[in-house]
Amino acid sequence: MIRLILLLDFTESYAHRILAGIQTYVREHEPWVVCRMPPSFKEEHGIEGVVKWAKKWRADAIIGIFSPEEDVSLFTNEGIVTVAQDYIQRFQTIPNITSNYRKAGEEIASYLIEKQFKHFAFFGYKNVVWSSERREGFYNRIVDAGFSDHFHEYHNIEIENLWFYDYEPLISWLQGLPEKTALMACDDNQAIKITEACRTIKLKIPEQLTVIGVDNDTTLCNLSDPPLTSYNLNVKRGGYKTAELIDRMVRHHTFKAEDIYIDTLGIVERASANIFYTNDAHVLQAIKFINNNIYSKLSVEDVLQKIPISRRTFEMKFKASTSMSVYQYILTYRIKLLANLLVNTQEHISTLAYKVGFQELKNVSRQFKKIMGHTPSDYRKINQNNEKIS
Repeated sequence: MIRLILLLDFTESYAHRILAGIQTYVREHEPWVVCRMPPSFKEEHGIEGVVKWAKKWRADAIIGIFSPEEDVSLFTNEGIVTVAQDYIQRFQTIPNITSNYRKAGEEIASYLIEKQFKHFAFFGYKNVVWSSERREGFYNRIVDAGFSDHFHEYHNIEIENLWFYDYEPLISWLQGLPEKTALMACDDNQAIKITEACRTIKLKIPEQLTVIGVDNDTTLCNLSDPPLTSYNLNVKRGGYKTAELIDRMVRHHTFKAEDIYIDTLGIVERASANIFYTNDAHVLQAIKFINNNIYSKLSVEDVLQKIPISRRTFEMKFKASTSMSVYQYILTYRIKLLANLLVNTQEHISTLAYKVGFQELKNVSRQFKKIMGHTPSDYRKINQNNEKIS
């Protein structure tokens, strides 16, 4: 029976999802004893105090948030298997729970470029690996697209000041951004700071500033006003793989461990980014109307009735702004909403299809496969199995 200490921040969903993955692994194998140690214990007693407590508790392993200056060899010298959750920098002597952070930045930038945005911003921490690498991937993709002169960044916040920061410089920076800038925050916590600051200065999201976070912390994302678009990570699967690694390291002390890489699940679009870059008031009016009525029996004719110009003129303008026809936009939006529900709920596919506005079901599977690359049932199996590990 493995005795594991989790020295993680359980005020965030990331730690809960790591634990959920560990629990799934344990259910498939043998019982473990898990202790959730608050980070405040390390702050009060130092890493030496954590080691002392771990020895007394007879811990076999620890997963923790450690700073680069902390001597993690104090654990390994005691025979305690040690895994670090990425915090400031990756460790070279112990395995890290990490991810391809540059990929996240690149994919978010590509998503925004496809929406025709011309101005971009990044908001993150300084000297923190996961923030810096996400910024790097985001910036490099923007440079490749020819927008290097349209990039703005704010990374003056120290990670030690996670909950305490000065609003005034942030507000000043936001007010200086070009209108219709697309902003990537390094994580959902930072994105929420942006949405709060925008509300303070009456900067409209997504019309004046589009905002995307990372982690898809559903509680935070849905508390945001408007709800936050976020890049989803398969953290639960990462927890499962970490438990698998710890089990192997405890049983085979000479095993050479490698970093655990958390897979990605793509962008979950919500209201903070469900818009395209355009100065055309009619196109913006149509997109807002579609977004607000997507769950109802919405047709192209319903949209056209709201726009006071000729059908042909409007359709030309809409396609120029979005690279899609009105019909394609409605269909694609519904398919992506359905894809998100397939992964995050257990309801029947036909029920979910009706929920997102499909009235006729006979073509849904074919349309879904054309856009998402898999049938709805296959998409659910592939992505839900990864996330739920069931």
